[in-house]
Amino acid sequence: MPAAEKPHLVCPAGSLRALTSAIDAGADAVYLGLKNATNARNFAGLNFDEAQVREGLAYAHARGRQVLMALNTYADARDERPWQQAVDQAAALGADALIVADTAVLAYAHRHHPRLRLHLSVQASATSYEAIEFYRERYGIQRAVLPRVLTLSQVQHVIRHSPVEIEVFGFGSLCVMVEGRCALSSYATGQSPNTAGVCSPPSAVQWMERPEGVEARLNGVLIDRYAPDEPRGYPTLCKGRFEVDGRLDYALEEPTSLNTLALLPQLIAAGVKAIKIEGRQRSPAYVAGVTRVWREAIDQAFSQPRFSPKPAWAQELGRWAEGQQGTLGAFDRPWR
Repeated sequence: MPAAEKPHLVCPAGSLRALTSAIDAGADAVYLGLKNATNARNFAGLNFDEAQVREGLAYAHARGRQVLMALNTYADARDERPWQQAVDQAAALGADALIVADTAVLAYAHRHHPRLRLHLSVQASATSYEAIEFYRERYGIQRAVLPRVLTLSQVQHVIRHSPVEIEVFGFGSLCVMVEGRCALSSYATGQSPNTAGVCSPPSAVQWMERPEGVEARLNGVLIDRYAPDEPRGYPTLCKGRFEVDGRLDYALEEPTSLNTLALLPQLIAAGVKAIKIEGRQRSPAYVAGVTRVWREAIDQAFSQPRFSPKPAWAQELGRWAEGQQGTLGAFDRPWR
């Protein structure tokens, strides 16, 4: 391949077990969050306290891998101290980089810890090289995670015109919205996913048994109804089924997972620095299974002149995909 270097495989860690599973399966880096509102996957029972971060860092660094800490929610303007303290904590613990969206948090990190690597979170919704350059000039970011709304040609355009490392999502749940700007959940629950850390706050989720099936509600709003034997995913408003013009269907987005295995040669040739797997809210088994496939696929796509995804890879990833379905998402828009 003509690429200068092989892209890093960046995998999710919602727990210490998921972290070790990702490292053992071949991840070059893992990303994690703290057990507080600084983390955009702030689910009960997940994420890391300080002792667990120390243990995870030691495990990763002993094997030559990296740990990236996600401080990717927007700080409360009334009290920014939790985000500032999280930045200080990450620096003291020896995190390899911070993943940040909020300009105030970026400014604090850049000012107080100038040697700490900063990665621009997908939550910042920077979709052009001009936007990325703004963050590089002012806050010294070294990598930007692109939102999942760009075509492959648009990703290539950004890389050609930016000195900043570019990271893209390779596999996992899709977001129908421009990341960082969703208002659906906040409309229904009064809690923004950009600050509360989850699309559907657990306190607002209700499962109700009815004669016609199991209802999923978000703060009382009916967003789906399942047959008794039908698989049920975590309920989010954008992936609910609604009646529109007399037809009941997924009105906004059908449950499916992004899967860009088929585009690996093009992503590598474009100079993508890192490929990210979504899923800090998912199980260690998901992390291990998906990481193993992507480790093998990246290695082969980088080293072999001809690359074709193996059927076994598709079968394994299908086990973990939402609705057991995969899509290239915005990377491939036939109508353009």
